Amino acid sequence: MILLEQLFWTFLSTLRDVAPILLVIGFFQAVVLRQRISNWRQVAVGVGCVILGLTAFLVGLELALFPLGNAMAEQLADPRFVLGSDAENLMAAPTPWYRFYWTYIFAFAIGFSATIAEPALLAVAIKAHEVSGGTLKVWPLRAVVALGAGIGVTLGTFRIVTGIPLTYFIFAGYILIIIQTLFAPKQIVPLAYDSGGVTTSTITVPLVAAMGLGLATQIPGRSPLAEGFGMIALTVLFPMMTVMGYAQIAAWWQSRTRNKKAELDS
Repeated sequence: MILLEQLFWTFLSTLRDVAPILLVIGFFQAVVLRQRISNWRQVAVGVGCVILGLTAFLVGLELALFPLGNAMAEQLADPRFVLGSDAENLMAAPTPWYRFYWTYIFAFAIGFSATIAEPALLAVAIKAHEVSGGTLKVWPLRAVVALGAGIGVTLGTFRIVTGIPLTYFIFAGYILIIIQTLFAPKQIVPLAYDSGGVTTSTITVPLVAAMGLGLATQIPGRSPLAEGFGMIALTVLFPMMTVMGYAQIAAWWQSRTRNKKAELDS
């Protein structure tokens, strides 16, 4: 009964949130364009599927993904797990940052795997493959973006463990991105910037946010509000670097191959 009640109220909330989008589309279709929707039955079924899917997804987040990410972070950062047999002797002193290696490994793995599973990233990768005439492959692009997201989540975990201010990472990261933008192939720069945004969608955000809050709650001296948030910002940042880096390496390799071929021909 509790689950059904939660589904019902979430359904009403989702319907309320989707209604403005439908009103805007309906207004422009009826008032501005003054045309009827030709396949309105198909559209109505699609809208219904979207509302039902969002309802199930939001309930799933609340029941599974948020608690799971939070619980994993708390368990991995537990001093008894981090310090192992030395826990009793070292509990009084601050835990060294390097003892959290399993937390860093988990952070990278969850960032990478969650990004690979992102529907938004898959859609962007498919479109990039189509408009590039097959030059940009779907799986390599997804893997490069996921690599950047994994690095970002890992660095965000390191930030929470050490207590280093987020502004240092953001400032240094965007300086690197600006430098890369100047030297990366110009046609790949917009895609690289968009790749940062699509990493933080339906799957990655709840897991990463829950992990950050769980870590900040478990580690002494950390505030869930001040240190728990900010991991998503780093998750957005690093895919831009990895996509531009991938394009730069690919351009260098192609140039090297052409030069070798020219030498052989001559």
